[in-house]
Amino acid sequence: MKSNDLPHDAVPIAFTLNGQAVEAAPGESLLKVAQRHGIEVPHLCHMDGLRSPGNCRACVVEVAGERVLAPSCCRAPQADMVVHTDSPRAVAAQKTVLELLLSDAHDTAALKHDSELAQWAAFAGAEPARFPARAAATHDLSHPAMAVNLDACIQCTRCIRACRETQGNDVLGLAFRGAHAQIVFDQNDPMGESTCVACGECVQACPTGAIAPANGAFQQAAQEQVQSVCPYCGVGCQITYNVSDDTIQHVEGADGPANAGRLCVKGRFGFDYAHSPDRLTRPLIRRAGVPKEPHKVLHRLTPEQVHERFREASWDEALDAAAAGFQRALAATALRGKRGPVAGFGSAKGTNEEAYLFQKLVRTAFDTHNVDHCTRLCHASSVAALMEGLGSAVVTNPLRDVQHADFVLVIGANPAQNHPVGATWIKNAIRQGTRLVMADPRRTELARQAWKHLGFTPGSDVALLNAMLHTIIFEGLANTAYIEANTLDFAQLKAHVADFSPEAMAPVCGIDAPTLREVAQAYATAGNSMIFWGMGISQHTHGTDNARCLIALALITGHVGRPGTGLHPLRGQNNVQGASDAGLIPMVLPDYQGVADPAVRARTEAAWGMAPGSLSDEPGLTVVEIVNAAHEGQIRAMLIQGENPAMSDPDANHAREALARLDHLVVQDIFLTETAGLADVILPATAWPEKTGSVTNTDRCVQLGRKAVSAPGEARADAWITEQLARRMGQAWDYGVAADGSSSADDTQGVGAVFEEMRSLMPSIAGLSWARLQNEGAVTYPVTSAQDPGQPVVFQNGFPTASGKARLVPAAHLAPAESPDAEYPLVLITGRQLEHWHTGSMTRRSQVLDAVEPSALLSLHPETAERLRLHAGADVLVRSRRGEVRLPVRLDAGMPRETVFIPFAYAEAAANLLTNPALDPVGKIAELKYCAVNVVPA
Repeated sequence: MKSNDLPHDAVPIAFTLNGQAVEAAPGESLLKVAQRHGIEVPHLCHMDGLRSPGNCRACVVEVAGERVLAPSCCRAPQADMVVHTDSPRAVAAQKTVLELLLSDAHDTAALKHDSELAQWAAFAGAEPARFPARAAATHDLSHPAMAVNLDACIQCTRCIRACRETQGNDVLGLAFRGAHAQIVFDQNDPMGESTCVACGECVQACPTGAIAPANGAFQQAAQEQVQSVCPYCGVGCQITYNVSDDTIQHVEGADGPANAGRLCVKGRFGFDYAHSPDRLTRPLIRRAGVPKEPHKVLHRLTPEQVHERFREASWDEALDAAAAGFQRALAATALRGKRGPVAGFGSAKGTNEEAYLFQKLVRTAFDTHNVDHCTRLCHASSVAALMEGLGSAVVTNPLRDVQHADFVLVIGANPAQNHPVGATWIKNAIRQGTRLVMADPRRTELARQAWKHLGFTPGSDVALLNAMLHTIIFEGLANTAYIEANTLDFAQLKAHVADFSPEAMAPVCGIDAPTLREVAQAYATAGNSMIFWGMGISQHTHGTDNARCLIALALITGHVGRPGTGLHPLRGQNNVQGASDAGLIPMVLPDYQGVADPAVRARTEAAWGMAPGSLSDEPGLTVVEIVNAAHEGQIRAMLIQGENPAMSDPDANHAREALARLDHLVVQDIFLTETAGLADVILPATAWPEKTGSVTNTDRCVQLGRKAVSAPGEARADAWITEQLARRMGQAWDYGVAADGSSSADDTQGVGAVFEEMRSLMPSIAGLSWARLQNEGAVTYPVTSAQDPGQPVVFQNGFPTASGKARLVPAAHLAPAESPDAEYPLVLITGRQLEHWHTGSMTRRSQVLDAVEPSALLSLHPETAERLRLHAGADVLVRSRRGEVRLPVRLDAGMPRETVFIPFAYAEAAANLLTNPALDPVGKIAELKYCAVNVVPA
């Protein structure tokens, strides 16, 4: 902030600093005013973004008329105050403090090349050996991600504040007294044995390298820093890649709109998958006569196994073979559209431009809308309900809006594991007084800080939510003015929920009636209430009904259209929002414009240079429907980009059989995944840090990911691969996408040209040009014009429906598709975990992440384990009607009784071998969150 950058409405505080008349904003510290005026003052306990305690005393200044020096980092100026940062007394004190700290911290520059202590000591002329050195401290190397060297610790407590106040993890603390005081993890445990979640916020905060990456990355300066976006979850954290010798050395959190510098263990330490020796580096073609063996799918093929199954090929040969296989399939039948012989699975882990080109390829070259991606297995039911109710499938408010909420309901989600940086904002809000209700059958991490935890019976979501609706409506807590002005069909909803009283639903959902009423009353009467949900809501055969109830809760209380309110389905993958926006869905074209709409088809045909009437008006098949069609022989060829259905699809044995039955399967990926092992042609693609393109997070924020390193071997950018395939399929594409993943500011060629074509078909980003994105780096849509700054909160003045009103849709309580019985008496819940992402193809090739959580475990309540005569670590077989897996037991008191949990990232214990492919009739999403199993000793 410059001297003339004070807030317009602030009353400035005039005082004198080093003989100069200056002004401060209310609440601004002396240190910040000095920095604004280019005056350097040593400081170590202060760090932007953290509370300043003033405990290091390196920043002391002299205030006229005061007996003692004042710590400038936490002292606010007063009118007419006279302050000197450079008086002999202040300078001598600063130097002495730094010399004392140098005696405590041994050679910090060797641990951290830019040690702040070393830099300030040099600035102040501090003498390193003026005071006796303290006794050497022990080193803690127990954690695979971080090393602790207390020899370099100056007890500035930045790590503690970063851990406890920023991340809300409460792991780090200061223990013991006097000269024996030290930073500790939990009860002075080794870091690797503590409750540390390895977010690395302490690493980023430490000024001396006392806590640093275990790989020694802080010891030397990086040759280059590249701003980008994290490749994992939908939060969309901005990151800085620190690169030397074309290799990522370490990652830091950047000041992005979603994360403000924060990261989780995956974002900070999960980058080395890009440099894994398992990377695909040359195109591969299946050897003639080598069968596909769906029941012998392996997590990692050895080099010998790869050589037995595949041979290397040039790019021209591989692309020709890929295109020829699709052409054979198309030539074998006249059927097109939904019943056509070819389909494609795009990726939610690539860029928007890649997703756009992929769906365009399928729709033009393959003449079908049979294109889908992992959203079908994540939030398809949420999208269906939101489109039906609100006329739009986007989140209404950004995640960080929790800071404005008085009440937050998190249901069917585990943000601390799946959206960790998002969870930090929730924890920060709780610290400021927000009430949190966690509704989930499992008692997960955030429940510890929640006002209430509703551990409801699995599968009873609608019963619980309808009881809340009943309470709000029949206790007169509904916002009748908002309902009248902004909704339709309230009378039908009221009549429907009349029979869903808390007393009637308590036995169904397992939550007592008084608690149901109390939570409903709190939600309705709060000034601002906000709802977050995850796949615990969506991955059910009644997932659309679950989401309908949540939408109704927000609408009948008027908790929509304001900061701190609204509906937010937490998007899973880093670009599942953007890929959906770009049209990677079988029933819509870009921007959720239905394929059945003639005007939409006409505009798209014109933009793509197609003859009028070329695009079918019939929606295509969805993910599970495509797999079923492949199993039945209707789909004969598939193109799969960056997806792993052999691991991610329900009833994985069935999915693997379907993929093996294809006449032609082409896979673009960075690793030889379980799906790629069944391919006929494998095309090596670029990883996220190896290309430039846009990505859209769960908040609807479009951000720019930038290329940081080169791809290995002959790996090529996915967008280049798609363009080359399109040309071989007879499409006159001439974008000129760079093979190496690079891009420029030129919007007439390459990725820029793709983006411009894409936004011409997407009203939501009409005002976001490629040039603007390059300049600003992050813009939240809707952005309707070049002057529109973006709209983080939507539906402030009605809804994008024909009437301008939202529709209330009643939801019936239906049982899951499969219930426990005598043969399969337990309920299986599947999900992600903190250290691993989705099918593990990336995270399990990160050395740190795989070391922290190396194997699959079955979570089981201790009482259920005792009934089954099982103990922690015991190997068990888990069986469903579709398959079985073997893995050890982990006891977890947060689990509901008679329920088990398995993460689905492990091929050696693939949870989706067990799951039920039964579909939600509206969203066409599978019931991945509920099936019946039994557990027996192995």
